[in-house]
Amino acid sequence: MLFKPTFWLKNVLQIDENFLYENNVSAMVLDMDNTLSMHGNPAAEDGVMEWLEKMRGLGIKMRVVSNNTNKRVEPLAAVLRLEYTANGAKPLPFGVNRAIKAMGAKKSETLVVGDQIFTDVMAGNLAGVRTVLVEPFHLEKTWTFRLKRRIESLVFHRNYDDLELK
Repeated sequence: MLFKPTFWLKNVLQIDENFLYENNVSAMVLDMDNTLSMHGNPAAEDGVMEWLEKMRGLGIKMRVVSNNTNKRVEPLAAVLRLEYTANGAKPLPFGVNRAIKAMGAKKSETLVVGDQIFTDVMAGNLAGVRTVLVEPFHLEKTWTFRLKRRIESLVFHRNYDDLELK
């Protein structure tokens, strides 16, 4: 199914050595906003820098794919010490495919990890790559994000009862 993730986890920090080994993962295409950092924040969320170092230590290839512009993506990617593909055009698979090629990875050993069904999960599924849907570190406050999350819950049940659309 186009909207269904292969895996659903609380956050990226739950992807550990056992998960990678059990699922034969050697590369990850990572979303940035609400997956590695708060939307619009130039810093990583707590624990993300340590998690990235652990992944590097395990030899996992990683690359950010974001729909944002270079102006937004480059500063945070530099802090995270990750290569990136900006203007990723998710949910289309082009950015994901470019990232996989740039990493020299196999699709069968790659995960697309992100917090949104209609961008990250769809892009991974359209590219023929397994997907990991993570919960955002923080729920966005704007009405557009709240509406998007509510619509996502119609195709993949997520409990967003604490969101009040006004």
